[in-house]
Formats: sequence, C-alpha cells, structure tokens
Amino acid sequence: MKLMTKEIEKKLPGLRAMENVPADKVPVVVKLFQPWGAWTWLATEGQKQEDGDWLFFGMVHGFEKELGYFSLKELESVRGPFGLKIERDLHFGKHFLSEFM
Repeated sequence: MKLMTKEIEKKLPGLRAMENVPADKVPVVVKLFQPWGAWTWLATEGQKQEDGDWLFFGMVHGFEKELGYFSLKELESVRGPFGLKIERDLHFGKHFLSEFM
C-alpha cells in the first residue's frame, strides 16, 4: 500500500503552515496506522525533503498523544508480525485535529 499519493500531496499544507490556526480548524489530511497495535499517525502538514523523503507534522497516538514530526521513510521501514506494514486509512473522512486531542 502506498502511504503517500499525489492526491495527499496536493492536499497537504507545508510545514508550519498551520501553526497559528486553532486546532478545530486544522484538517487532518491523512491517517496512518499500525494494524497489529494501537499506534496512529495523523498528518496535518508535510513537506518533501531534499532526499525525496517526506517529513510530516501532526498528532501521534502511541504510548501517549503528542504533536510532533514523523517521516515517511521511517514509517515505511516499520515491520510487524508476519511482515505487516503501516497502512493508510482508505476510509478516513473529513476530520479536524481537535477531534483527536
């Protein structure tokens, strides 16, 4: 499964574009999740890096909920039981950051 698509790329604001926007107005563009566990990444901003990787900013639900940066290559490198990989929620609708805080 492709975690990053052209459609997502078009919708994703650049890094720091939403830093002064209230959380109830910041759209979550893509939801990525760990199918064998409880980790979820909700990207609100992103930017392609010089090396071709993507750096995202958003909410990470792991051991705790926190705002932070995460990279596409890092997520693509994760392997779980039986070779499972991080997946993109194909049915994720329109949501705002405040819903996940």
